[in-house]
Parts: sequence; structure tokens; C-alpha cells
Amino acid sequence: MEPSLELQKAVRGKLVAASALVALVPAKSIRDASGLPVLYPSILIGEGQTVAGNDIARRTHEAYLDLHIWTEEPGLVTSKQIAGAIRAALIDAIWSIPGLHVADLRIASSRFLRDPDGRHSHGVISINAWVKEVA
Repeated sequence: MEPSLELQKAVRGKLVAASALVALVPAKSIRDASGLPVLYPSILIGEGQTVAGNDIARRTHEAYLDLHIWTEEPGLVTSKQIAGAIRAALIDAIWSIPGLHVADLRIASSRFLRDPDGRHSHGVISINAWVKEVA
């Protein structure tokens, strides 16, 4: 099992189930993909990482995941609204991930950038979770 992959699947499940978020970004536009999206607005599930914990059994981990928000606007308002809906969908969620106990999950950072083309904005939400493998 790769904890960052299990986190990715669980996060996407929470996002597509959040009606306030899906009102801003269609569920079909919340996906694991690279490059620029075809449809705007979109949330692309980006980079992930797992860092081993320091328990003797090597069953605790920190799992990281980036979500990339893309909108077609010269400003950042919609990107920030989408980020708020992501935060609301994830922050108070009850996590049930097969094979993992989620001890804590947090939005580690939110960054918002204007795309150089002047037509798009980009947000990056970084998620950090402390998990333990369970049998």
C-alpha cells in the first residue's frame, strides 16, 4: 500500500461528494492529470509524497498531496472561493481509508498565482496527513 495514493483516492472522494464544491467545479473536472486542464474551472490532483514515520514497526507515515486549482480569470477570486470550498470539504471530514488510520489531516498551505498568459489563475492547496497502517 502506498499511503499517498490511498490519501489521493480518499480526498477525491470527499471533494466530488461536496455539493458546495461541485457547484463551483464539476466532479468530472476533479481528476488526476498533469499539464493544463481542458475545461475550466478544474482541480487537478498533483504531486504526492510519503515520508516514513519514526515508529519501530515503520507503520506510521506522513502523506502529502497537492491539489492544483485552475480557473479562467485574470484575478484570483474564483481560485480562492474554490480553495475555501476544498477546505470546508476536507477539514471536518470523517476519514475512513481502507488499511489506514488517519490521526490528523490538515491543509498545510494555500498558494495563489496569476498565470503569465493573463487569462488564467492557479491555486495550489497542499495537504498533509499523519496516517498509520492498520491490518
